[in-house]
Amino acid sequence: MEISGAVIAAIICGVVCIGLIIYAIIRGQRRKLSTGIEDMIGKTAIVQTALNPKGTVFVEGEGEVWSAILEGKSNNTVEPEEEVIITKVAGLKLWVTKKEKEEK
Repeated sequence: MEISGAVIAAIICGVVCIGLIIYAIIRGQRRKLSTGIEDMIGKTAIVQTALNPKGTVFVEGEGEVWSAILEGKSNNTVEPEEEVIITKVAGLKLWVTKKEKEEK
């Protein structure tokens, strides 16, 4: 009994597909879980509207715009496109501090 080339190619494609599915499952299981608001603390956000001390920020990892309150001195402001660090989450508001510029 002779096996045609088309049957061999179909078997190889099937084995490759199964291998890719197994690889994707294993990779998904090893990924770090990130759930809840606790995971947001320490993340960087981009200011959307000036924080003086209230405004809005865009949280990169979440892809969402949040209301934010700037912690610290009342005369402190942060302009749009600057980065801030999330220090606290309460309800639908984030408390943030200005990210210090890194020296090179």
